[in-house]
Amino acid sequence: MASQPIIKLLTAAGLGSRRKMTEVIKRGGVSVNGRVIESFTEPVDPQKDVISVDGRRISTQAVPNLYLLMNKPRGIVVTTSDDRGEKTVLDILPEKYRNIRLYPVGRLDKDSTGLVLLTNDGDLTYRLTHPRFEKEKEYLVRFEGKLTVDDQARLEKGIELDDGRTAPAVIGNAPPPYNYSVIIHEGRKHQVRRMFAALGYTVLALKRVRLGKLKLGTLAEGSVRPLTPEEVKGLK
Repeated sequence: MASQPIIKLLTAAGLGSRRKMTEVIKRGGVSVNGRVIESFTEPVDPQKDVISVDGRRISTQAVPNLYLLMNKPRGIVVTTSDDRGEKTVLDILPEKYRNIRLYPVGRLDKDSTGLVLLTNDGDLTYRLTHPRFEKEKEYLVRFEGKLTVDDQARLEKGIELDDGRTAPAVIGNAPPPYNYSVIIHEGRKHQVRRMFAALGYTVLALKRVRLGKLKLGTLAEGSVRPLTPEEVKGLK
């Protein structure tokens, strides 16, 4: 088998997202034939080279890519493990998916509901989470009252937060019990909640319904389904 960049091989083997594997390489956690590597593009031959991650020899056999759409309930943490013992998105997967090394794409806070994508495709995870690709995310928001004309204009122009000014958002109507739909393409922590809080509104419910072209649709809360080939193509 021809040599290939170490970062591509690690993600193809389902060991983590491109971002996670990059961090492991940066801290010296990956070695090839006993030599710690520093370059993400280090050429390796999985047929000949011995590759270890954090001291453990790993299998570099590529695993089939899997893409799952989940309608996350409130109270579930979007991570692969939680040191406080809280239930994660992996804990509520059907049994048949639990022996596959899957990772959630991006953030969705514990108190929010809706669309979460889980996959072992590291390259796609990178494309969906890196800011330069600007994938749209659509949320439904509920709070008491309604936006003033000035506040809606501020959100649509971008609003100053403690970590910088947001990019312009698209604000629209939403079906009850939600007040508004909000479309953004950034992925800052608790961004939508913080945007409304900066204007004096307390978000009571937040639901993500779209990621790029992928829509939550009528998937029941707590349920999971595989993406169709057309949906995967649309994300890529």
